[in-house]
Parts: sequence; C-alpha cells; structure tokens
Amino acid sequence: MTEETRAERTARLLVARLDALASAAANLRHKDAERLVELASVATMNAVALELLQAERAEEIWREAHARHPELPEVVVALPERLAA
Repeated sequence: MTEETRAERTARLLVARLDALASAAANLRHKDAERLVELASVATMNAVALELLQAERAEEIWREAHARHPELPEVVVALPERLAA
C-alpha cells in the first residue's frame, strides 16, 4: 500500500467515524458525546503523529464535519506536557 493510498484510506475512515459519531450524539448525553469526540480527536492526533494523515487534511476533515453536523460537540484536547514535548 502506498503512502498516498494509506492517507486517503485514513481520511475516509475519519470522515466515516465523525459522521457516525454525529448520528450517535443525538441520542447521547452531552458529556458522553463530548467524550466520544475527545477520543476521535486523540485518534486523529495519533494518525497525524504516525504520518498516516497530514495535519492540514485532518483539520479540514474536522472543519467539514462540524459544518455538516453543527450538533457535533467541539472539544479541545491538550496533550500532557511530557507527550507534547
């Protein structure tokens, strides 16, 4: 599998995950939906760190997901200091 193919596959998986999460969020308590978004954010950061997805593309996917699903909670995930360095 080429890097480009892997990146596109990762992008499609992220889009599908965010769409599914948005659908499920309607039936969840806000706190539970926020937690699922946090987990998706961490998974996205891992994909970027592993170079499976470029940061710019990941940001674009998240912007588009929030545009399609305004009910999707927006959360900011901060890495602990020792991981961020």
